[in-house]
Amino acid sequence: MTQEVRDNDAALLEVSPIDGRYRARTRVLEAYFSEFALIRYRVRAMVEWYLSLAANPAIDALPTLELAIIKRLRDIYQRFSMEDARKVKQLERSLNHDVKAVEYFLKQRIVEIAPGLPPEMVHFACTSEDVNSIAYALILKEFVGAELQPRLDKVTATLGAMAHQLRDVAMLSLTHGQAATPTTAGKELAIFAARLKRQLCQLQKQEYLAKASGAVGNFNAHQFACPEVDWIEHSKKFVESLGLTWNPLTTQIEPHDYMAELFDTVVRIDTILIDLARDMWGYISRHYFTQHPVAGEVGSSTMPHKINPIDFENCEGNLGVATALFQHLAIKLPISRFQRDLSDSTALRSIGSAFGHVVIALAALDRGLGLVEINRARIAEELGEEQSWEVVSEAIQTLMRRYGLSNPYETLKELTRGRAMSRQVIEDFIAGLPLDEAAKERLRQLTPETYLGLASQLVDRFTPGGKPS
Repeated sequence: MTQEVRDNDAALLEVSPIDGRYRARTRVLEAYFSEFALIRYRVRAMVEWYLSLAANPAIDALPTLELAIIKRLRDIYQRFSMEDARKVKQLERSLNHDVKAVEYFLKQRIVEIAPGLPPEMVHFACTSEDVNSIAYALILKEFVGAELQPRLDKVTATLGAMAHQLRDVAMLSLTHGQAATPTTAGKELAIFAARLKRQLCQLQKQEYLAKASGAVGNFNAHQFACPEVDWIEHSKKFVESLGLTWNPLTTQIEPHDYMAELFDTVVRIDTILIDLARDMWGYISRHYFTQHPVAGEVGSSTMPHKINPIDFENCEGNLGVATALFQHLAIKLPISRFQRDLSDSTALRSIGSAFGHVVIALAALDRGLGLVEINRARIAEELGEEQSWEVVSEAIQTLMRRYGLSNPYETLKELTRGRAMSRQVIEDFIAGLPLDEAAKERLRQLTPETYLGLASQLVDRFTPGGKPS
């Protein structure tokens, strides 16, 4: 049996679609949100804490370490293997404590690497949440920076490029699902690119907080054992050396408010993308966009002609699940009874699932956008010679207001509301207006296809993530 067959069989038995059906899309998450990854990040946090203690001249329990020893200690997490993870899990089975198992594993490794070093300093004055707050902050920061942000940047760039391509393609607007003032296909896509860009700016400003202050956040054990050390400064320097933001005021846990901020930002991004997916679905259903058929694919088990907008539907469905998880986490995680309860610990393990659904959705959206093409003929048909002439009534009544004519809105309402309009009806109406010939000529030149305002200029000036082709 080949490895591919074994992997496929394993996927068939997975309960979660993240690790089963969509495994090909979500495998990247293993490096951040798997049990293996969490253990590796905890090892990293403990090793770096150990090194920080050794580097502080005020702490005499550890000698200054040679560069070769420092490298070998960092190799423990940089070269962390599946065999190492198995050893940690074996320790956990007997200890029934995941972080303590990491401590015991590290103590064994330190004895192997440098027998003269004190292994007990690995977890000196730490509570598990010192380790966990650092591990999760690093996981989230590195996942967002290396994986999530680039995927969102790509979607924004794709939308921006499409917006510039389609900047001049006149399209009937649909307010309340009804024919409305024309726009351009490019300008409508530019809106989504701009909305995403704004939220991506928020994502880039996100802080990732961590603590290193002991059992209830007061440095009790630190101060008692080594009162000569400036523990506040040491803790701050240590956390910031990892690229994180130091939180000086905590209970046993870092309060997770930054996680709620991050997840709320992702929820807003999810909402924008759901809005995009639904609009694209609608435009496809109206044949404004067509989908390229993919050889070998089936759209319906009974209707051979179907090419369903499944990528946009997949995107919408997965973002809905992700949003539900993120909203729960944003509400749950900042709440902890008194100085600590463990309800956050189990909830934190769902972060990967939430981001997994986002990654699946973004892959579907990327594929969907790559398979659509503007249907210029269909769009033009709705704005053609005998179609949608009622939408120019806004322009006519607004010009009538400029020239001081009485009851312009009411007059156009009487003419157009609930009635089929044509060029001839509009031209006959214009002919009867008490306007000079220049104003009438402007109105005669007006068509649904040309009544576009500054749509193209708005695309050119304000669209992020793409340049004119």
